[in-house]
Amino acid sequence: MELKAFIDVMNTLAPPETALDFDNCGLLIGIEKNDIKRVLVALDCTCAVAEEAAELSCDLVLTHHPLIFSGLKRILPDDPVSAAVYKLIRSGIGLFAAHTNLDAAEGGVNTELCTVLGIENAITVPPENIMRVGDLREAMELDEFARLVEERLGTVAHISGENRIVRRVAVMGGSGGGDCAYAKANGADCYVTGECKYSQAIGAGVMGLAVITAGHYETENPVLRPLIEYLKANTSGVEFIVSRRGTPVFRTAKSAT
Repeated sequence: MELKAFIDVMNTLAPPETALDFDNCGLLIGIEKNDIKRVLVALDCTCAVAEEAAELSCDLVLTHHPLIFSGLKRILPDDPVSAAVYKLIRSGIGLFAAHTNLDAAEGGVNTELCTVLGIENAITVPPENIMRVGDLREAMELDEFARLVEERLGTVAHISGENRIVRRVAVMGGSGGGDCAYAKANGADCYVTGECKYSQAIGAGVMGLAVITAGHYETENPVLRPLIEYLKANTSGVEFIVSRRGTPVFRTAKSAT
């Protein structure tokens, strides 16, 4: 399949014009007229992911987070910013990113997060059109809902707010702590996001909004497999592989034995 045709399929799901102004989505490395047969899919293109792509003879890496956000002054194999770029170029592997446009998409990060957490009748929240707010199938206590979040996302949830009944929930995968006011304005009792600063959580408490932080990676990772299913249904002759090296995830220390 020609890379340009693949890009058209991605842009149908996550139109680039829906990305936020600061973003850097689309084809970051590669030539549109080249053919692709094997694509590695990950949230981030770390050096480990670039090496994995080379080992698997992939033609393209598809990520959520752009590897290149601002201009690079140099591309060196031992530079933290450019090392993965260097590896991809040396290996002849392309790179495509769908970031805030995939956050905003129907079938993207936040609609999938709603599906996983059992949130129904979700609406899109302006002005960025990334956050979703909807209703739980059954109202439950905040602590019980946090345990559900942990189970469904395979994470450790941190709660800001007293235990109380939760019915309406806002979600934003990744770093969404700055948007607590939008969650509250749209009737949310609770806001699930990946990251929230201490001061942002205090502000949410003043508004009467509970916040559950569940990890940047963990709140965005659910989109990868549905994304691959979409791509399989709309492309031909291309193999899609979920990265086994993924993203460095913060973990708790192992107990001493």
